[in-house]
Amino acid sequence: MNCEQIKDQVSIRQLLESFNIFPVKENRKTAFYYALDREEKIPSFSVDYIKNKGFDFGTGKIYDVISIVQVINKCSVSEALKYLQRFNFSLQEDKVDGELLKTSSYHILKVSEIRHAALVQYLQSRKVLDQKDLVKEIHYEMNGKKYFGIGFFNISGGVEVRNKYAKLCLGRKDVTLIKNDLNTLREVIVFEGFFDFLTYLTIKNFRSETADYLILNSTAMFFKVENELKDYHKISLFLDNDSNGKTNKENIQKNYKNVEDCSLLYLGFKDLNEWFCNY
Repeated sequence: MNCEQIKDQVSIRQLLESFNIFPVKENRKTAFYYALDREEKIPSFSVDYIKNKGFDFGTGKIYDVISIVQVINKCSVSEALKYLQRFNFSLQEDKVDGELLKTSSYHILKVSEIRHAALVQYLQSRKVLDQKDLVKEIHYEMNGKKYFGIGFFNISGGVEVRNKYAKLCLGRKDVTLIKNDLNTLREVIVFEGFFDFLTYLTIKNFRSETADYLILNSTAMFFKVENELKDYHKISLFLDNDSNGKTNKENIQKNYKNVEDCSLLYLGFKDLNEWFCNY
């Protein structure tokens, strides 16, 4: 497999997801991401899923999958090619308006209650075993190999998969919104990841029985719920204490009323779960 073949056959979307990088805005053909090599508040990295290339409006640079790995991993071409070897070159093709979209194949083999000892131990290590009924045990096949992990489904049917060694999304990336029929006060509690949501429910004193729960599964997914959040009278934020989380918090506080920043509870820690595990 030469460089040109790899450039065409490794999905730029899947590659970015392998680095936990997701679009801020997208449709099925194109998307906007934050820049790969700098922090910014307005996304300037445009990706064309059809051409499998990216363009940085801030620098004027054009990227393919090899150069993306180079800039993120700060490595040589040969090292980037080694990284790209993990991707499956047997690609499925989906037609959209006559165009071909290429996505790597995967198969979910089994979905069940959490039973595997390694997953039970992982939930114990994150101190959220009491909430195991809210997640699933996912067995899947990717690149000809079989894996398993803890699965948390989003509203598009995609599933966030976590274990001690992996962090990925199978299927379409999206938010998870859990509505409570008793939510007469129209309150929503927002989490960045599902382990923070499980942590919140584990901390009984902080549990709200009437609020809706919104798990972003990535702050880049916030654009999916911008309009829906306007219907809530109160928004409680449990976002990460990093630059990305703080930027999103500031944007939400600026554009919505009655926003409570709950990150002060775990000040000095990355997120609610890390604080709770060290509590």
